Amino acid sequence: MRHPDTPTRPLVLLNQLGRGQLPDMDGVQVIDDDQTPAWLRAQDAEVLLTGPRNGWKAAPQQAPEGWPGRLRWVHLASAGVDFFPSWLFQVPQVTCSRGVAADPIAEYVLSAMLEQVKQLNGRQVKHRMVWSREFDRALARPLGTLKGQTLGLLGYGAIGQAVAHRAQAFGMRILALRRSGQRIDAEGVTSVASLRELLENSDHLVLALPITGETRHLINAEALSYAKPGLHLINIARGGLVDHDALRAALDRGAIAAATLDVTEPEPPPHEHWLYQHPRVRLTPHISWSASDGPAATALKFQHNLARYLKGDALLDRVDPAQGY
Repeated sequence: MRHPDTPTRPLVLLNQLGRGQLPDMDGVQVIDDDQTPAWLRAQDAEVLLTGPRNGWKAAPQQAPEGWPGRLRWVHLASAGVDFFPSWLFQVPQVTCSRGVAADPIAEYVLSAMLEQVKQLNGRQVKHRMVWSREFDRALARPLGTLKGQTLGLLGYGAIGQAVAHRAQAFGMRILALRRSGQRIDAEGVTSVASLRELLENSDHLVLALPITGETRHLINAEALSYAKPGLHLINIARGGLVDHDALRAALDRGAIAAATLDVTEPEPPPHEHWLYQHPRVRLTPHISWSASDGPAATALKFQHNLARYLKGDALLDRVDPAQGY
């Protein structure tokens, strides 16, 4: 909520998401500036709306002199907060855009699972002579189906819930494990007690956790040794959740069938990295969040929180720096 010493009007908002992303708002003066690093304008605004692509990769390691200036609240146009320097969280309140990209990411996951079981890219015909061969192949080796397969969800926040909702329509069995270990009470979703249990029973495993000191390399050689034969690993969270050397070894020996990776560590992988060429890897450049209505959804989420801020209500989706999300 607004600091008690801050005048109620006007509120000055530094918007780094681009001109035209926000509607006119009574009592709010908007400064559109997506070029100047936010820390150089901390004295100009009370509220900052920013995202990972607004120069934060080049942010200084130490807090700039005078930070956080006049800033009382920062809203991040991302769910993850690991893109940002630790000193950003010296601002009294920081919120994030949890859940905004849950639907497009869930659709990405479903498309990855469908491609894994259907293998349609490898079944295309581009010549009449291939038609009969591929038809006979389908008789001998029918296309797979998601129905009856087990989906494992490592993390059950907005993304995990959106994936589960869609997977239920395909007749999948759904297992889930929260990082906290808290039991999940949702129809059609079964809680498991451990990562080992999740790995041993999943045909597809979706990583939907934030990256923290506790979750880094959670999927390592030991974890992958428990994988159900034929496991398809899908990472739409953070590349650092996976030990990529251990993943390569598991793929090479056939311990797991495939990996669909929208995130890696680092991003992008270096030139000629093995991930670009491995036959069991589908690699996309961190685009699972992408959707035509994404910017509007982010702006709407911010506007709802801004209305709460102006009224002095508690903000939603606050970031806890100690937790890392």
